[in-house]
Amino acid sequence: MPQDFSTRAIHAGQAFDPTTGSVIPPIYQTSTFVQDGIGGFREGYEYARAGNPTRSSLETLLAELEGGKHGFSFASGLAAEDALLRAILSPGDHIVMGNDVYGGTHRLANRLFVPWGVALSTVELTDLDAVRAAFTPATRVLWLETPSNPLMKISDIAALVELGHAAGAIVVVDNTFASPYLQNPLALGADVVSHSTTKYLGGHSDVLGGALVIDDDELAEKVRFLQFAAGAVSGPMDAWLTVRGIKTLAVRMERHSANAQAVAESLVGHPAIERVYYPGLPTHPGHELASRQMRGFGGMLSVALRGGPAAARAFAESTELFQLAESLGGVESLIGYPSEMTHASVKGTELEVPENVIRLSVGIEGEADLIEDVRQALAKV
Repeated sequence: MPQDFSTRAIHAGQAFDPTTGSVIPPIYQTSTFVQDGIGGFREGYEYARAGNPTRSSLETLLAELEGGKHGFSFASGLAAEDALLRAILSPGDHIVMGNDVYGGTHRLANRLFVPWGVALSTVELTDLDAVRAAFTPATRVLWLETPSNPLMKISDIAALVELGHAAGAIVVVDNTFASPYLQNPLALGADVVSHSTTKYLGGHSDVLGGALVIDDDELAEKVRFLQFAAGAVSGPMDAWLTVRGIKTLAVRMERHSANAQAVAESLVGHPAIERVYYPGLPTHPGHELASRQMRGFGGMLSVALRGGPAAARAFAESTELFQLAESLGGVESLIGYPSEMTHASVKGTELEVPENVIRLSVGIEGEADLIEDVRQALAKV
């Protein structure tokens, strides 16, 4: 397989159809497969929950792009996270999680796994001493996002892997914000990479999905069993749409990153803006680290408004190109108010997002148009 990312994104797991010569592999829109006698499975396929050639092609592609052995495609990012945690944890175990993560991830751990008897601690991942102190003999998982959602904190993956492994923990990195084009946590020692493929991998706001990439054979087998037994798999059309999106991931991430850098720089020093959270800015505390472990700074940024919650709400509701909606990573720009939207479930906890913070998913529209849009919206604050 060629080494260039763009080449692999287009060709890995995507051989042309040998029957017709179709350049694009067909969508296997089927629920079951004819057997050549009892137990005689053609290419190993028997029932769509257990496996489907369209899903298999996506899983091969995911593993190739993240540099791992085993790729898994799920119906959503949270379905992937749930299967992984169930494959690892038992009552009495302990999770250490970053204190700035997607609200749904914390909700999953706190509302589903804690009542089951799993302990959960949240910690500032940029403070390695605090992370070390958070481990207990029962710690089984160290969960991190970098860049984090929504405050764009940058965590040292290699250093955290060293700490996690010393404590006997499996290190999981949610790589959704960066995508495999900008960052490869497995190459830095992580055990598992997770994605909401709904975001940059799909890239067009038209498909829901999640993914895991795992190197360890034993853990992969446990996840594969849960994928089959619980059944939260991606359907063939969703898998096909995700593959289609991935083929343009490289060029899209370049444009997302360039546009986000320009928008972030345009907001620095604006009288209505208290702070810009974007690792591409030299003033960002994680800028140097991000420059080392990422190949670009991505399309996500957040801003804090000087006028407090009222100003933040007014800004979010005044943009025109930036559409007010949850989610991120599509070709179109989105704006959100995390405190009441993506992170509403963590209000009242240490993960609570400041009420003056707005998150922007910068799309691939024209740079000047995006800058003008945020400026006209800020003029109404």
